[in-house]
This record gives sequence, C-alpha cells and structure tokens, in this order.
Amino acid sequence: MTLVYGLLSGILFGIFLQKAQVLRYDKQVGAMRFLDMTIFKFMLSAIIVAAIGIYALKDLGLIHLSVKGTSIGAQLLGGSLFGVGWGLLGYCPGTAVGALGEGRLDAVWGIFGMLAGAALYAESYSFMKAKVIVLGNYGKITLPQILGLNHWLIIAVFALIVLAAFAFFEKKNL
Repeated sequence: MTLVYGLLSGILFGIFLQKAQVLRYDKQVGAMRFLDMTIFKFMLSAIIVAAIGIYALKDLGLIHLSVKGTSIGAQLLGGSLFGVGWGLLGYCPGTAVGALGEGRLDAVWGIFGMLAGAALYAESYSFMKAKVIVLGNYGKITLPQILGLNHWLIIAVFALIVLAAFAFFEKKNL
C-alpha cells in the first residue's frame, strides 16, 4: 500500500507541476536568470506544506523521521552538478520527467543524464564515501536541533519569510 500512496502522491505532484507551468522551458530559464519566480514560489510553497505535514505526522506519533546525514562536500559537489545540468538542459530532474510527460522530447537528454549520473555515482561510491562525503560531515542534524528551538517556531518564521518574499516577487512582477 505504501507504493500506491507514493504513486498517487507522485501523480498529484506532477499535476501540480503542470498546472503551475513550472515544466515550461521559459519558466526554467526565467528562474535561472531570476526574472521569473514561478518555480521558486512553487517549490517554497511545497516545502512549507511538506514541513507542516511531516512535523504534524511526527508529533502525532504516526511517523518517525529518518534524517539523512549532512555532508558539505557532497552538497557542494552534488549541487554543482545539479546546477550545471539544469543550466545546460533548462530542466531540473523532476521537471525533465514532467516535460517528457507533456511530450517534450528534449527532456529525454536530461533523463539520460540523470541515469548516467546515478550509474556513475554507484560505480564511484566507495571513492565518494572515502573522499567526498567525509568533507564537512556533520551527521544527522536539523535546523531546530542546531538552533535549539521548537520545530514549529522554525516553520512559522520560515513561512513568514517566504510570504514576505512572495509579496516582494508580486510587487516586482516576478
């Protein structure tokens, strides 16, 4: 049943991606050039909704969080590769799959790139684990742990910052 829930939430997320028009190439390029904040607004909204949902489920005892370890080296390398791929293709991994679903065949190159990157990472994992993942390895930490504050306070402050950013984006027609 867990797989069915994952499939249904993935389909729903894909519908939201399409309805928000974040699968469009011009929106992707606009985001990279900071001229169109549609993608940022969509993702920040998703982060807030997810944070509220996840922490509500956690507080109700319905789920247990399994936080992935923080590695600055892995984040820098992975983020750089992600950014280069997004800049070259004009799609991030999720939007490439969504764009293919809309019939945009140029997204196939991004999907091939994702699969090749995953295969390369799997083949080089022992090296990455020994040389990259250990760089700036802080273990399993969260922002509320670092700041010593309740997670609901962090979520509320983040939501207020995001709402202020949305107001700024709208004022500037972004």
